[in-house]
Amino acid sequence: MAPYEALYGRKCCTLLCWTELGEHRVLGPELVFETEDKVRLIRDCLKAAFDRQKSIADLKKHEIEYSSNPSYVVSVEEIEVRPDLTFEEDSAQILNRDVKVLMRKFIPLVKVLWQNLGSKKAIWEPEDSMRWQYPHLFRSGNP
Repeated sequence: MAPYEALYGRKCCTLLCWTELGEHRVLGPELVFETEDKVRLIRDCLKAAFDRQKSIADLKKHEIEYSSNPSYVVSVEEIEVRPDLTFEEDSAQILNRDVKVLMRKFIPLVKVLWQNLGSKKAIWEPEDSMRWQYPHLFRSGNP
């Protein structure tokens, strides 16, 4: 008695032969032909499933066209890009201060007027990161 049969109480069905127990056993060239037929059937089913999924995905796919607003276009030659692909913006001044309250946490914020390449924008930034990156903004008489 084989160890598998002793352990599980039935004969082992391997992937080499897709026959049920009790069916006739196929030996020789018939086994190869039957296996090839099963593999061909599996391939055809997989290809049909792939084609069905691809046709659904292709229906949802469409080309996206972008129109660049000329005021947002920044030429690369005017910006000094660091090796880690970052650049430094020139800050102008701190406009305002505020505190954001989240449950039990207080986050001090500063409104910074950024000035870079002739454009100006004011953004609320966390005060602690601004103190660390731009300490010169906090030395002068800013609000």
